[in-house]
Amino acid sequence: MNAAIASALIVFFVLGVPIAVAIALASMFGIHFFSPLPLILSAQRMFVSIDHYPLMAIPFFILAGNLMAGGGISRRLVELAKSIIGGIQGGLACSCVLTCMFFASVSGSSVATTYAIGAILIPAMVRHHYPKPLAASIQASSAELGVLLPPSIPLILYGVSTDTSIGKLFIAGIGPGLLFGTAMILLVYVICKFKGLGKGDGAERDSLHIAISKAWAAILMPVVVIGGIYGGVFTPTEAAAVAVFYALFVGMVVYRELSWRDLWPIFVTSVKGTTAIMLIIAAAGLFSFLISRSGLPADVGEWINMNFDSVWAFLLAVNLLLLFVGMFIETSAAILVLAPILAPVAVGFGVDPVHFGLIVVVNLAIGMFTPPLGVNLFAACAVADLPLERMIPWLLQFVLVAIGCLLLVTFVPMISLGLVEMLY
Repeated sequence: MNAAIASALIVFFVLGVPIAVAIALASMFGIHFFSPLPLILSAQRMFVSIDHYPLMAIPFFILAGNLMAGGGISRRLVELAKSIIGGIQGGLACSCVLTCMFFASVSGSSVATTYAIGAILIPAMVRHHYPKPLAASIQASSAELGVLLPPSIPLILYGVSTDTSIGKLFIAGIGPGLLFGTAMILLVYVICKFKGLGKGDGAERDSLHIAISKAWAAILMPVVVIGGIYGGVFTPTEAAAVAVFYALFVGMVVYRELSWRDLWPIFVTSVKGTTAIMLIIAAAGLFSFLISRSGLPADVGEWINMNFDSVWAFLLAVNLLLLFVGMFIETSAAILVLAPILAPVAVGFGVDPVHFGLIVVVNLAIGMFTPPLGVNLFAACAVADLPLERMIPWLLQFVLVAIGCLLLVTFVPMISLGLVEMLY
């Protein structure tokens, strides 16, 4: 049955069938023709896959991110980042990375970060004479911080699919997120120095105290949400709901940039984003159920144990696999399909499940801005009105730096686990 499902899945991908539909149809094909199970099981398993309380955080974080973009929070975070780091050469481009770190600390979505921040900073960088492909590449690669820094929708999915503590995963994401953010800022600075870009970036920025006075409510948002989680005040799912109400209050009462008529299109956009993710989760849940029932995870574990004699060789092979998968398959689907298979094998090699979760998510985050199908690339291309092929020469530099950070996260576990061990 596994071979039949895999073959059907490949055919559907080649035909351009949407990924959620392709996974569901391939699974139903396997059930109907190569299994004694009734086809009605498909609907039942798909419902069970999304019937998890932690998954309620996903629509709330998506809505919170859209409310932040529409309520003036993202623009004030941009101004704050410019006031902090915008005075150096290339400061505007560096502030793009820093703003993505701020925004990611609440939105939880790299695609939301790309649209919300890119719509402000890509045109600003172009006005400051940055090449448009470089501006789009900086935005696409920086937005990956949305899936590393807490709260993170992919980390929630990994936690649900492998029964790993979401709170620990969130804490473990801070180290890799800071590592990637620092590396991206240094790369952008070097590019600007080498190319002579961004020499006048410091001319259009507020002083730090003015920027803080304008953005204080935006700054408090990640403090309230993340502090509430780590302080034990509420769960990650409850924190997502708090983020929505906070963003709504700030946008309508504090900044007064949201009106009642603005809410409907924001709700529609959020529902569309949630629906796409939930369909993938439901289809991948059915797929994972069939794969698990067939005994494939045990077979994979046995094959790996026979062919890899050390944990380092295993982790290197996992990185190569996930980097390749991330180039072609949407992150949520890849996590839900592969994590239940690979995580038990990693634990068998002595890898901490929280550390392995960060390895999985970091790999797939890199895939989000790697051709040919990185979703952040298409989001950045849409914002910049730019064909993808023009970005590729610039993107390669960011991909290489990201892979270097990935190797550090993989082979230096304390980057992920240091804070976890301190707090737990």
